Amino acid sequence: MKKKTSPARSSSRRKAAARRGILISFEGSEGSGKSTQIAYLAGQLQQIGREVLSTREPGGTEIGEQVRNLIVHNSKGDEMCAETELLLFAASRAQLVREVIAPNLMKGVVVLCDRYIDSSTVYQGVARNLSLDPIQQINRFAVGDVLPDLTIVLDVPTSVSLARIRQRASDLPDRMERENIQFYKKVRDGYLVLARSLPRRFFVVDGTLPEEKVRKLIWDEVRKRLGV
Repeated sequence: MKKKTSPARSSSRRKAAARRGILISFEGSEGSGKSTQIAYLAGQLQQIGREVLSTREPGGTEIGEQVRNLIVHNSKGDEMCAETELLLFAASRAQLVREVIAPNLMKGVVVLCDRYIDSSTVYQGVARNLSLDPIQQINRFAVGDVLPDLTIVLDVPTSVSLARIRQRASDLPDRMERENIQFYKKVRDGYLVLARSLPRRFFVVDGTLPEEKVRKLIWDEVRKRLGV
Protein backbone atom coordinates (compact mmCIF):
# COMPACT_ATOMS: atom_id res chain seq x y z
CA MET A 1 0.00 0.00 0.00
CA LYS A 2 1.31 3.45 -0.94
CA LYS A 3 2.24 5.48 2.10
CA LYS A 4 0.19 8.65 2.42
CA THR A 5 1.95 11.97 2.75
CA SER A 6 0.55 14.16 5.49
CA PRO A 7 -0.76 17.62 4.47
CA ALA A 8 1.80 19.24 6.77
CA ARG A 9 4.70 17.41 5.12
CA SER A 10 3.36 18.16 1.64
CA SER A 11 3.06 21.84 2.53
CA SER A 12 6.59 21.83 3.92
CA ARG A 13 7.94 20.40 0.68
CA ARG A 14 6.11 23.02 -1.38
CA LYS A 15 7.54 25.78 0.79
CA ALA A 16 11.04 24.34 0.48
CA ALA A 17 10.70 24.25 -3.29
CA ALA A 18 9.40 27.81 -3.33
CA ARG A 19 12.36 28.97 -1.26
CA ARG A 20 14.93 27.65 -3.73
CA GLY A 21 16.68 30.41 -5.56
CA ILE A 22 17.62 30.64 -9.22
CA LEU A 23 21.07 30.41 -10.80
CA ILE A 24 21.71 32.71 -13.75
CA SER A 25 25.05 32.37 -15.50
CA PHE A 26 26.51 34.93 -17.86
CA GLU A 27 28.72 33.83 -20.73
CA GLY A 28 30.51 35.42 -23.67
CA SER A 29 33.90 36.37 -25.00
CA GLU A 30 36.25 38.71 -23.17
CA GLY A 31 35.00 42.27 -23.44
CA SER A 32 31.39 41.27 -24.06
CA GLY A 33 30.06 43.35 -21.15
CA LYS A 34 29.14 40.63 -18.65
CA SER A 35 30.28 42.51 -15.53
CA THR A 36 28.30 45.63 -16.45
CA GLN A 37 25.10 43.69 -17.10
CA ILE A 38 25.44 41.57 -13.96
CA ALA A 39 25.75 44.69 -11.80
CA TYR A 40 22.67 46.27 -13.40
CA LEU A 41 20.58 43.08 -13.13
CA ALA A 42 21.52 42.68 -9.47
CA GLY A 43 20.20 46.18 -8.78
CA GLN A 44 16.95 45.51 -10.63
CA LEU A 45 16.35 42.29 -8.73
CA GLN A 46 16.99 43.99 -5.40
CA GLN A 47 14.44 46.67 -6.30
CA ILE A 48 11.73 44.03 -6.57
CA GLY A 49 12.71 42.55 -3.21
CA ARG A 50 14.86 39.62 -4.27
CA GLU A 51 18.02 38.77 -2.39
CA VAL A 52 20.90 38.62 -4.87
CA LEU A 53 24.45 37.29 -4.81
CA SER A 54 26.91 38.05 -7.60
CA THR A 55 29.96 35.86 -8.00
CA ARG A 56 32.46 34.80 -10.62
CA GLU A 57 34.60 31.98 -11.78
CA PRO A 58 37.28 31.13 -11.57
CA GLY A 59 37.09 32.71 -8.15
CA GLY A 60 34.26 33.59 -5.80
CA THR A 61 35.90 31.93 -2.79
CA GLU A 62 39.28 32.37 -1.11
CA ILE A 63 40.49 29.12 -2.65
CA GLY A 64 38.94 29.95 -6.00
CA GLU A 65 40.61 33.36 -6.14
CA GLN A 66 43.98 31.74 -5.60
CA VAL A 67 43.21 29.34 -8.44
CA ARG A 68 42.15 32.30 -10.59
CA ASN A 69 45.46 34.03 -9.97
CA LEU A 70 47.28 30.86 -10.99
CA ILE A 71 45.27 30.56 -14.22
CA VAL A 72 45.32 34.14 -15.46
CA HIS A 73 48.22 35.94 -13.78
CA ASN A 74 50.96 33.40 -13.05
CA SER A 75 54.24 34.24 -14.78
CA LYS A 76 54.44 30.69 -16.12
CA GLY A 77 50.81 30.67 -17.27
CA ASP A 78 51.67 30.60 -20.96
CA GLU A 79 53.26 27.20 -20.40
CA MET A 80 50.05 25.75 -18.96
CA CYS A 81 48.62 22.87 -21.00
CA ALA A 82 44.92 22.78 -21.84
CA GLU A 83 44.26 19.77 -19.59
CA THR A 84 45.74 21.55 -16.56
CA GLU A 85 43.70 24.66 -17.32
CA LEU A 86 40.50 22.59 -17.52
CA LEU A 87 41.12 20.90 -14.17
CA LEU A 88 42.00 24.15 -12.43
CA PHE A 89 38.76 25.73 -13.64
CA ALA A 90 36.85 22.68 -12.40
CA ALA A 91 38.56 22.82 -9.00
CA SER A 92 37.59 26.46 -8.52
CA ARG A 93 34.06 25.69 -9.71
CA ALA A 94 33.62 22.76 -7.32
CA GLN A 95 34.60 24.95 -4.37
CA LEU A 96 32.32 27.78 -5.52
CA VAL A 97 29.31 25.49 -5.85
CA ARG A 98 29.69 23.90 -2.43
CA GLU A 99 30.76 26.97 -0.49
CA VAL A 100 28.67 29.68 -2.15
CA ILE A 101 26.19 28.76 -4.89
CA ALA A 102 24.37 25.72 -3.47
CA PRO A 103 23.89 27.13 0.08
CA ASN A 104 22.52 30.40 -1.29
CA LEU A 105 20.15 28.68 -3.69
CA MET A 106 18.76 26.72 -0.75
CA LYS A 107 18.04 30.05 0.98
CA GLY A 108 16.11 31.40 -2.01
CA VAL A 109 18.82 33.75 -3.26
CA VAL A 110 19.14 34.69 -6.93
CA VAL A 111 22.76 33.84 -7.80
CA LEU A 112 24.36 35.66 -10.73
CA CYS A 113 27.55 33.98 -11.88
CA ASP A 114 30.07 35.51 -14.27
CA ARG A 115 30.91 32.31 -16.22
CA TYR A 116 30.08 28.73 -15.27
CA ILE A 117 30.23 25.26 -16.81
CA ASP A 118 29.69 26.44 -20.39
CA SER A 119 32.97 28.34 -20.30
CA SER A 120 34.84 25.05 -20.02
CA THR A 121 32.86 23.53 -22.88
CA VAL A 122 33.68 26.49 -25.11
CA TYR A 123 37.12 27.69 -24.01
CA GLN A 124 38.80 24.36 -23.29
CA GLY A 125 36.64 22.18 -25.53
CA VAL A 126 36.02 24.19 -28.68
CA ALA A 127 38.82 26.77 -28.58
CA ARG A 128 41.55 24.52 -27.13
CA ASN A 129 40.37 21.40 -28.97
CA LEU A 130 39.93 19.11 -25.96
CA SER A 131 37.47 16.25 -26.28
CA LEU A 132 34.02 17.20 -25.01
CA ASP A 133 33.36 13.84 -23.31
CA PRO A 134 35.88 14.30 -20.47
CA ILE A 135 34.92 17.96 -20.15
CA GLN A 136 31.28 17.03 -19.61
CA GLN A 137 32.26 14.34 -17.08
CA ILE A 138 34.50 16.75 -15.19
CA ASN A 139 31.78 19.42 -15.23
CA ARG A 140 29.25 16.97 -13.80
CA PHE A 141 31.69 15.91 -11.10
CA ALA A 142 32.46 19.53 -10.19
CA VAL A 143 28.87 20.87 -9.96
CA GLY A 144 26.69 17.82 -9.37
CA ASP A 145 23.09 18.80 -10.09
CA VAL A 146 23.66 22.55 -9.64
CA LEU A 147 23.00 23.67 -13.19
CA PRO A 148 22.01 27.13 -14.43
CA ASP A 149 18.30 27.88 -14.66
CA LEU A 150 19.14 30.50 -17.27
CA THR A 151 22.32 31.22 -19.22
CA ILE A 152 22.67 34.64 -20.82
CA VAL A 153 25.20 34.88 -23.65
CA LEU A 154 26.39 38.35 -24.58
CA ASP A 155 27.38 37.91 -28.19
CA VAL A 156 29.81 40.33 -29.82
CA PRO A 157 31.85 39.97 -33.04
CA THR A 158 35.44 38.92 -32.51
CA SER A 159 36.75 42.27 -33.74
CA VAL A 160 34.60 44.10 -31.18
CA SER A 161 35.75 41.81 -28.39
CA LEU A 162 39.42 42.45 -29.14
CA ALA A 163 38.89 46.19 -29.55
CA ARG A 164 37.20 46.42 -26.15
CA ILE A 165 40.06 44.52 -24.51
CA ARG A 166 42.56 46.97 -25.94
CA GLN A 167 40.51 49.94 -24.73
CA ARG A 168 40.56 48.83 -21.12
CA ALA A 169 42.57 51.31 -19.11
CA SER A 170 43.35 49.01 -16.20
CA ASP A 171 46.17 46.50 -15.92
CA LEU A 172 47.94 44.72 -18.73
CA PRO A 173 45.84 42.03 -20.47
CA ASP A 174 45.76 38.76 -18.55
CA ARG A 175 46.57 35.37 -20.01
CA MET A 176 43.10 34.78 -21.45
CA GLU A 177 42.90 38.29 -22.90
CA ARG A 178 46.18 37.81 -24.77
CA GLU A 179 44.78 35.07 -27.03
CA ASN A 180 44.70 35.66 -30.78
CA ILE A 181 41.77 36.42 -33.06
CA GLN A 182 41.40 32.79 -34.20
CA PHE A 183 40.96 31.71 -30.58
CA TYR A 184 38.22 34.27 -29.97
CA LYS A 185 36.46 33.36 -33.19
CA LYS A 186 36.27 29.76 -31.97
CA VAL A 187 34.94 30.98 -28.62
CA ARG A 188 32.18 33.03 -30.22
CA ASP A 189 31.18 30.25 -32.61
CA GLY A 190 31.25 27.75 -29.75
CA TYR A 191 28.80 29.75 -27.65
CA LEU A 192 26.39 30.21 -30.54
CA VAL A 193 26.40 26.50 -31.37
CA LEU A 194 25.88 25.61 -27.71
CA ALA A 195 23.02 28.09 -27.38
CA ARG A 196 21.26 26.63 -30.42
CA SER A 197 21.56 23.14 -28.93
CA LEU A 198 19.99 24.18 -25.59
CA PRO A 199 17.43 26.86 -26.47
CA ARG A 200 15.39 26.46 -23.30
CA ARG A 201 18.31 27.37 -21.05
CA PHE A 202 20.19 29.86 -23.23
CA PHE A 203 19.24 33.42 -24.06
CA VAL A 204 21.53 35.16 -26.57
CA VAL A 205 21.73 38.95 -26.59
CA ASP A 206 23.46 41.09 -29.18
CA GLY A 207 26.15 42.76 -27.09
CA THR A 208 26.69 45.51 -29.67
CA LEU A 209 23.25 47.00 -29.06
CA PRO A 210 23.02 50.17 -26.95
CA GLU A 211 23.61 49.33 -23.31
CA GLU A 212 20.08 50.35 -22.30
CA LYS A 213 18.60 47.99 -24.90
CA VAL A 214 20.77 45.10 -23.70
CA ARG A 215 19.66 45.79 -20.12
CA LYS A 216 15.99 45.75 -21.12
CA LEU A 217 16.25 42.52 -23.10
CA ILE A 218 17.96 40.76 -20.20
CA TRP A 219 15.57 42.15 -17.59
CA ASP A 220 12.51 41.17 -19.62
CA GLU A 221 13.81 37.60 -19.97
CA VAL A 222 14.69 37.30 -16.28
CA ARG A 223 11.29 38.65 -15.22
CA LYS A 224 9.63 36.08 -17.46
CA ARG A 225 11.67 33.28 -15.90
CA LEU A 226 10.88 34.51 -12.39
CA GLY A 227 7.22 35.07 -13.18
CA VAL A 228 7.21 38.70 -12.03
